[in-house]
Amino acid sequence: MSEYAATVRVPEYPPHLKHKTIFETFNKLNSSEAMLIVNDHDPIPLRFQFDSMHEGKYTWEYIEQGPDTFQVKIEKL
Repeated sequence: MSEYAATVRVPEYPPHLKHKTIFETFNKLNSSEAMLIVNDHDPIPLRFQFDSMHEGKYTWEYIEQGPDTFQVKIEKL
């Protein structure tokens, strides 16, 4: 069993759906559940967006930091 309730492989989505898909997936999580995002670059702009929309309601942990793949565990508090 995975420790993640969902995984979003970001490069598989067209640009206009990437953040929308990530936030929809996050919103479906229950408290204490985590999702994994897999991306081909550092998703730091996404973190800024999380801070503005969900400050104090999530954790952000890099599982892998490049150079080719970035994986981030995002847990809903």
